[in-house]
Amino acid sequence: MSRPAIAHIRLDAFRHNYQVAKQSHGGKALAVIKANAYGHGAVQCAKAIEKEADGFAVAAIEEALQLREAGINAPILLLEGFFEAAELPLIVAKNLWIVIHHVWQIEILLMTKLEKPVQVWLKMDSGMHRVGLSPAEYATVYARLSAHENIAKIVLMSHFSDADNLNSHHTQQQMAVFKSATVGLDSEVSLANSAAILGWQQAASDWSRPGIMLYGTSPLNVNQAHLIKVDLTKAEAKNALRPVMQLTSRIISIRKIAKGASIGYGSIFTAERDTTVGVVACGYADGYPRSATTGTPIAVDGKMTRLIGRVSMDMLFVDLTDLPAAAIGSQVEFWGDQVSANAVAESAGTIAYELFCNVKRVQFQYSDTSNLK
Repeated sequence: MSRPAIAHIRLDAFRHNYQVAKQSHGGKALAVIKANAYGHGAVQCAKAIEKEADGFAVAAIEEALQLREAGINAPILLLEGFFEAAELPLIVAKNLWIVIHHVWQIEILLMTKLEKPVQVWLKMDSGMHRVGLSPAEYATVYARLSAHENIAKIVLMSHFSDADNLNSHHTQQQMAVFKSATVGLDSEVSLANSAAILGWQQAASDWSRPGIMLYGTSPLNVNQAHLIKVDLTKAEAKNALRPVMQLTSRIISIRKIAKGASIGYGSIFTAERDTTVGVVACGYADGYPRSATTGTPIAVDGKMTRLIGRVSMDMLFVDLTDLPAAAIGSQVEFWGDQVSANAVAESAGTIAYELFCNVKRVQFQYSDTSNLK
């Protein structure tokens, strides 16, 4: 017997979501599988779509090498580029693409003798102000790189800070800055992340970089759509996204507490009525957020109920008062087919990205019901 906390990873859903992303945006799509595919398993996810993926994107070389060692031969982009000159020979040997976002990287890249030229994705800071070359220096740097023997090809890129907020005009401003700074530069372009794919068709370009939507979660608040003049026909694709991770466990104890009694650390939940409490084998050490509050949705044997009390390291509480059929061994879904990861994240004051990335210690079970192998 083993502890019943399980992350069910449906690779057919991952493949479906990649297809939705690519069809919604058009052009080519780099599947973003950094941070172990947002906690889902980078090697398994990459293998699920390797026959059709245009390429993959990871944060750094360590993640890329894991994929290469697993036999993934598709293009892989290092989103943070390289961190020191010693990485460059391996980048060339493993046929990796690199993002260049700062002058120090340019100086190292151009002074290093390479066995063969590398493909560069030249990143502009169009308004996020995290990393990227300034619009004023962008064309000059592009010309310098284009003329050098170490550079095989350049893709122009930037990243949106507010694309998930359809009430913000910042995305339009970033697109305008990027367009102005790249006039006359004859290269492919990559702008759209998941939010832009779904909500900003003006950001369509040669390459998209879908991330969170691959895992079945939309970053958009589509209720804001009426506030700005954006054609949201492509946002309808969010309804076709399928959750890839279903996080479940089982009830290991049931007890009844009287009205006025409290449960758990800090006694933060006091029963408003006589209450049946289920104790579930999952806690914050497994990745369920400790900050989730009473009322966070949870499903027990397919029926909706709520989290109550404080999440502890290994266990949490669910309200079974209105679920008399629930018993020891009943399955509990924390997010997946019935419970939205976004709803859990909102209750916990975070985002679905963090929920997925934090899942650990649980059993990971992979399935693929598609005929495409």
